[in-house]
Amino acid sequence: MFRPKSILAAVAILFLALPAAAKTIHVAAGPNAQERLQGALIEAAPGDIVEIGAGRFDLTDGLSLDVDRVTVRGAGPGKTVLSFKGQLGAGEGLLVTSDDVVLRGFAVEDSRGDGIKSKGADRIVYKDIRVEWTGGPKATNGAYGVYPVESQWVLVDGVTVIGASDAGIYVGQSAHIVVRNSTAQGNVAGIEIENCAFADVYDNLATHNTGGILVFDLPNLPVRGGGHINVYNNRVIDNDTANFAPPGNIVASVRKGTGVLIMANSDVSVTGNTLSGHATSNIMIISYRQPFTDAGYNPYPRRITVSGNTHGKAGFAPQLPGGDQLAGAFGGSIPPILWDGTGGPELELRVSDTVPVLSMNLALGAETETAQPALVKLEGPALARMPGVKLPESMEAAAQ
Repeated sequence: MFRPKSILAAVAILFLALPAAAKTIHVAAGPNAQERLQGALIEAAPGDIVEIGAGRFDLTDGLSLDVDRVTVRGAGPGKTVLSFKGQLGAGEGLLVTSDDVVLRGFAVEDSRGDGIKSKGADRIVYKDIRVEWTGGPKATNGAYGVYPVESQWVLVDGVTVIGASDAGIYVGQSAHIVVRNSTAQGNVAGIEIENCAFADVYDNLATHNTGGILVFDLPNLPVRGGGHINVYNNRVIDNDTANFAPPGNIVASVRKGTGVLIMANSDVSVTGNTLSGHATSNIMIISYRQPFTDAGYNPYPRRITVSGNTHGKAGFAPQLPGGDQLAGAFGGSIPPILWDGTGGPELELRVSDTVPVLSMNLALGAETETAQPALVKLEGPALARMPGVKLPESMEAAAQ
């Protein structure tokens, strides 16, 4: 027979065993924003929502989140603004190192380093986020706007990035990626998919960057040999900003007026995009041309499909050695698709767009000044688009 004290003890033990109910932590604009907002991110438990109110938050240091299953939610990217103009250190605006995190409805401005970086953060959602450097294009701007890296399952949806000195929307060394409904404007690289596998990039606008959408693989990184990238139904127009990347940065070599660049990657499909207003090229397909020591690295593009794209004005002022003479030789502008002419036995470059393709006929390791350009036909049916990325239902639900 239970006694009252025994019943109370049993109930107490039961409640201690249950997880605490998820809670919403409200953070309003006002004094001591740095301490209060970082405190909320530390206090948050799995399942909690950190709700950042409308207003401007003047911050002096970067923020960090390392708790799984937390949502950080603002009142909208035009209403909740995290300003790092007074940031003392050189780090990120916000660093996330935990899984199942949702970031939505706020803006990050003028961070000294990257706007928002997530590292090793699986199943992360960036939704309705704006990252901007408000002083225009400068080499001193942060490198990346949104920067998920070394992650599995990444969704970037409804994001706007302006002014990054490397890439506005960057995903690196990751797998199972969707970048959609987003705008990259006034960056060096608008959208960059680097050393990644299985990515869909669609329904985005890349405009007034140096280069619009870049897909490439680099040597000597912990993750390489990516591929299976679909780039489709994007508007890639008027990427006409002079390159302002710091010297030595890999994207410092991106030519002003590049629409889509594919370098040293495999199984890439570029279909159904609108491409126009690019001084150098609407689509550029090239090998990695720098010296490297990575014995497992393949510097060639291979199994590339280009089909169903709409091409506007391109090639009218190519940023290439002898570009003026080259454009003159083709009646004032070079063809809108440019291939460096390299490739091994796996090349399988299929172009079915109804525009000419210019091959530079440039062997790997040769100097660009020795190019012997010629129009080429790349025969063969287009390779089928790779199966699209199917995100976990929890991620799709979080993006609604």
